[in-house]
Amino acid sequence: YIQAGGGFVGIHSATDGEYDWGWYSRLVGGQFESHPKQQDAVLKVIDQTHASTKHLPAEWKRKDEWYNFKKLNPDVKVLIKIDETSYEGGKNNNDHPMAWYHDYDGGRAFYTALGHTDESYMEENFLKHLLGGIQYAMGDNKKLNYSKAKSVRAPEEDRFTKTVLTEGTLFEPTEMTILPNFDILVAQRRGELMHYKSADKSFRQAGFLNVYFKTNTKGVNAEEGFLGLQADPDFAKNHFVYIFYSPIDTSVNRLSRFKFENDTLDMSSEKIILQFYSQREICCHTGGSIAFGPNRELYLSAGDNSTPFDEPGQPFVNRGFGPLDDRPGHEQYDARRSAGNTNDLRGKIMRIRINPDGSYDIPEGNLFPKGTANTRPEIYVMGNRNPYRISVDQKNGFLYWGEVGPDANADSTGTRGPRGYDELNQARKAGFFGWPMFVGNNYAYHEYD
Repeated sequence: YIQAGGGFVGIHSATDGEYDWGWYSRLVGGQFESHPKQQDAVLKVIDQTHASTKHLPAEWKRKDEWYNFKKLNPDVKVLIKIDETSYEGGKNNNDHPMAWYHDYDGGRAFYTALGHTDESYMEENFLKHLLGGIQYAMGDNKKLNYSKAKSVRAPEEDRFTKTVLTEGTLFEPTEMTILPNFDILVAQRRGELMHYKSADKSFRQAGFLNVYFKTNTKGVNAEEGFLGLQADPDFAKNHFVYIFYSPIDTSVNRLSRFKFENDTLDMSSEKIILQFYSQREICCHTGGSIAFGPNRELYLSAGDNSTPFDEPGQPFVNRGFGPLDDRPGHEQYDARRSAGNTNDLRGKIMRIRINPDGSYDIPEGNLFPKGTANTRPEIYVMGNRNPYRISVDQKNGFLYWGEVGPDANADSTGTRGPRGYDELNQARKAGFFGWPMFVGNNYAYHEYD
């Protein structure tokens, strides 16, 4: 509205609000700091040419509640100041504005700190002062031009406030979910389920899963563990939470449903929904994020379970390009076996609909209709390297995810292909997103001997 040419008039306590919104503070011209008791004081009219002050005497004595200010906008044009020697409680070092105006962000703004008392609105000088401010803000009263509005999509940083809930208490948190009562559950990769209790601001362990999160094999990193966490859309009624984790005793990644009641994860309530093989001989890429979309559709991401590192002692290595090594015995260096494989859930984002008994159905519109040979019907998106965290727009159902990219730091267009790119992706419908044959904006890797 302001950017389109609109006018703004602020009276008295208009400066006493929206303290965390910098744009508004600059519009109104400052922020209230404090005030003494109501008393008489002398106002000095600095500009007697403005519509709001041309009727006023150079010195104007009246009774009101006199604000002290902070964060005054230096770009405003001051109309009236108050003589701090004429009353008790002034804190602006006798350079104390009481009314001002300015053009701001395409519009016009007028503010007067006067007008706390009921008597003000029966006082002719004050009413003329206010009318003049309104007339200035209206200007020529032209039709507003909203084509001039230019607010950026991302809000300004000063629109946000930060509250630290816990600090220095987490170990590799992977995902969190917020419960209806504003409690927060946090997954830690090594197996702990942490619980922030909003009522008393406590933070404690509320459950533990025995997960594979480290290895003693030399030269091998482990990225598995407690990977994903999400509360059921009907948690307030059923107390279900969904967990994606790597059990210590078998080489799978598993999606299970548990009950979280009385501030505790009930381990005996586990219902295994889905699991699939994940090799642990060599690192990396797990994905593991859980999100719900409309109609109780659960989305689950999984990484390509392939290594980005060069194979030790080999003359021919990947060097951070697409892992496409199809030589026998080098399977972990070929992501086509996972991300490019229609019959494997690794390197995918799955979409299923959970039933009350913990089974699931396949929604219409997944990539492969149920019963299609050599495919998994759970697949919604394939061709993923490491879709580590995902999100679903609850209004339109669009899926978003961050794709962690490969490490090549320069193009090798003649022999290998493009450098590495991280991706922010959107899927409006099921599809193949290219990895490991493509990266970035569909830049293709070369076949390489």
